[in-house]
Amino acid sequence: MQQARAAIILLAHGSRDPLWRQPIEAVAAHIRASQPLLAVRCAYMELCEPGLPAALAELAAQGAARISIVPLFLGAGRHVRDDLPRQVQALAQAHPHIDLRLQPPIGEDDRVMALMAEIAASTAIY
Repeated sequence: MQQARAAIILLAHGSRDPLWRQPIEAVAAHIRASQPLLAVRCAYMELCEPGLPAALAELAAQGAARISIVPLFLGAGRHVRDDLPRQVQALAQAHPHIDLRLQPPIGEDDRVMALMAEIAASTAIY
């Protein structure tokens, strides 16, 4: 298998309910199907594994040189505003050979907001 040079970590909150992970893993599967040369891992802030450090370590071991961390959060609560930037900074210091980029929460992307509005509006009963 070719070593991954660029990679994405889809970061979500986490839950004890194993069914909760299915949408997150479906997003990863969609990326893998559409971009097979791009390494993708799911990671979770708490309550389930793998955590962000483990996902990053796995990608680093596979040769990832650039990793984009995409928080799959609709809004920026305490985890996204406070915990995550500190954790990413510590991981960047522990892995100085990796270009590590923390992206804004996916819910802040105008395309996501527009799609959610479209889906919600399509349910209107007149």
